[in-house]
Amino acid sequence: MKKIVIFVIVVIATIFVLSASFFTVDQAKQAVVLRFGKITRVIRNAGLYTKSPFIDKVVYLEKRIINYDIQPEEIITSDQKRLSIDNYALWRIEDPKRFVESVRTIEGAQLRMDDIVYSYLRDILAKHTLNDIISDKRTAYLQRVTALTRNALKTIGVYVIDVRIKRADLPQANAQAVYQRMKSDRQKIAAMYRAQGEQQAAQIKAQADKQAQIILATAEKRADELKGEGDAKALEIYANAYNKDPEFYRFWRTLQSYKTAIASDTTIVLSTDSDYLRFIDKESMKTK
Repeated sequence: MKKIVIFVIVVIATIFVLSASFFTVDQAKQAVVLRFGKITRVIRNAGLYTKSPFIDKVVYLEKRIINYDIQPEEIITSDQKRLSIDNYALWRIEDPKRFVESVRTIEGAQLRMDDIVYSYLRDILAKHTLNDIISDKRTAYLQRVTALTRNALKTIGVYVIDVRIKRADLPQANAQAVYQRMKSDRQKIAAMYRAQGEQQAAQIKAQADKQAQIILATAEKRADELKGEGDAKALEIYANAYNKDPEFYRFWRTLQSYKTAIASDTTIVLSTDSDYLRFIDKESMKTK
């Protein structure tokens, strides 16, 4: 019975020692093996590994990208506007050995990151106006912040992927005043554009009126020229007709005048001996 107890104890001790001699690293992790506080190995790949039992200590570190939501901070822009910046940073542990030696934990790294990111945000954004910061130019500013932060945190084994702003708000105390001022500025710009539009419209209308007058004057001039040419041509025809047969021409012109002079409801008082009436039957006129 005593031998069985000893055997069980030995088996349990063996299992305990063996379990203390092996450790695993999964796909999402990387590990650092410490012996008496000093780093002996850095393990980046997943798998089963051995260590000295009761002597080595394994520190597991995240391999995936970490999102750090930084606390909102206030900055003052170059046009003296207070702006509350709510930003975040995406980062990962690039050098596990340096990371453990400098900050050891994710919380320690993020405390260091908090100060550095805010410092660069404050320095860079403070050089620009509020309108620039809330415009598309903000992307270039944040790229600069990311590059500076990445370089600064390289010393603790951290690689900063990106620094972004979630929200950029005005403090409640002066938000309304700034909004009203911005609204007033936009209204001034709108009024200026309207005035310019009205001026351009008046210029276009005046130009159109001028062109219309020129066209009408040109058309009237051309009409007068055509009328004059027609009259000249008619006179030429009349003259040619007269030269060919003066007596017939005189007859034809007199008949033409009858159409106008002796119209309905027209009274003409002339002597029956008048030369003008020579082509009219005088007897029929007496009967009437």
